[in-house]
Amino acid sequence: MHIVKSVGVLSIAKIMGLIYACLGLIFAPLFLLFGLLGAIAGQGRSPFAGIFGIVLAILMPVMYGIIGFIAGAIGGLLYNLFAKLVGGFELELELRPAAPLAPYPIVPSATPSI
Repeated sequence: MHIVKSVGVLSIAKIMGLIYACLGLIFAPLFLLFGLLGAIAGQGRSPFAGIFGIVLAILMPVMYGIIGFIAGAIGGLLYNLFAKLVGGFELELELRPAAPLAPYPIVPSATPSI
């Protein structure tokens, strides 16, 4: 068994920020759709009804990325704190043998043999 005693807080924060930014990209079309529906429903009331959805769709990946970065940093810090108190994750790792390399092809020498 191997135990993860601590994690790199900044590395977790960066990965979580990127994951959440990708989630923001996934949900952005929904906000574009809602903005379009808002523009259609409120044509006579507000000329800026559709712009709100478009702005949210553009800002959503950025906001999600920032929230993910902060949440990842807090999660990493909490993991390190709790791992010191109660121990870390126990991992069972299996060592697999390396795949055999293909033999190199035999290339005839460029010098003629006499």
